[in-house]
Amino acid sequence: MAEAVARLRDASTPPSEFRRLVRIVGSVLAVEALRELPQVDGSVQTPLEVAATRRLVTAPVIVPILRAGLPMCDGVLDVVPEATVGHLGIRRDEETARPVGYYMRLPPLTPQTVAVIVDPMLATGGSAANAATQLKDAGCHNLRMICLVAAPEGVSRLRRAHPDLSIWAGALDRELDERHYIRPGLGDAGDRSYGTFA
Repeated sequence: MAEAVARLRDASTPPSEFRRLVRIVGSVLAVEALRELPQVDGSVQTPLEVAATRRLVTAPVIVPILRAGLPMCDGVLDVVPEATVGHLGIRRDEETARPVGYYMRLPPLTPQTVAVIVDPMLATGGSAANAATQLKDAGCHNLRMICLVAAPEGVSRLRRAHPDLSIWAGALDRELDERHYIRPGLGDAGDRSYGTFA
């Protein structure tokens, strides 16, 4: 995974390759984040004989934060294609660095539902904490988060706001700068994924 994160950091990586790498890292993080979910024994008929299998008891709900979380969501779905997907639109107000919600569409949730918040960047932690609050308000209390890179400040804030939420990150970076950007970071993941640079 270190090689993929290094290539994601590289400013010369084109959007198509950036999306592909985000998807790969999303798959790896999903395996780790979902490893301990309950499974049930089963079997399938191979071309030669019956083989024992293990499957998830209940598929998780994947909740990407729009729009940057979408390529990572695809990586999670590569691992658990039976998962359902909700969407949260949360943007950061560039002046205050506070989260501003603008869209929510979720499948039915229960206290037992496992929801995975997917956002490439855990910077200030505001958007992730907002997402976790919205999911809890909707009835889901078993939360995990996966991200490409995280800042210590964001991890601390999210742990304070939601100590029951587990976090998996491709890298823990040094710090946030005065504009609340992760350093060394990898730039705006949404713009880099879709080629929408200012």
